Amino acid sequence: MKFLRSLLLYTALGLGANTAFAMDTSQFEALKTGDMRKLAWAKSDTPVSSVTYFDETGQETDLSTYRGKTVVLNFWATWCAPCRKEMPSLSELQNELGNETFEVVTIATMRNSPKSIQSFFDKIGVQNLSQHNDPNGALSRSMGVLGLPTTLIISKSGDEIGRLLGDADWGSADAIQLLSRIKDADHVKKDM
Repeated sequence: MKFLRSLLLYTALGLGANTAFAMDTSQFEALKTGDMRKLAWAKSDTPVSSVTYFDETGQETDLSTYRGKTVVLNFWATWCAPCRKEMPSLSELQNELGNETFEVVTIATMRNSPKSIQSFFDKIGVQNLSQHNDPNGALSRSMGVLGLPTTLIISKSGDEIGRLLGDADWGSADAIQLLSRIKDADHVKKDM
């Protein structure tokens, strides 16, 4: 009986310890204005997939390379009209908040050749975003992406914080304010 009580106590403490480090997204709820109202918070810390994709040099990589950064991860395609509309605002967000602790990462999923990705970026005048490629859609499927564009907010520890389905104005004051606060809270949480 003593063993059972000890086991229950340690299990409860362990569960409490794990959730103590989860980001409290309720503090950001009032900042979900404009297009950011569509952002749905993750129910718990959900680690991002370790499935590989290709970087702009053609090398295989995975999302663990972004550990230590708050990431806005955008899944898109060259044939996607809402993606074309949204991409310049993701570029604005990268210009505004991008640094050693924050990055906008774009991954073209399914049939998008490196040449067509480059052409897409050239036509819309975006120079500052990654041109990653998930040619068979394995990464997007493993992360539950059902439509494009889909954008995930990922913590410095590599857990999904939330996701937004469809396009949004990521360069808006609403988005920048919300993501600045998330980035700052993510920094504080990991430095504790």
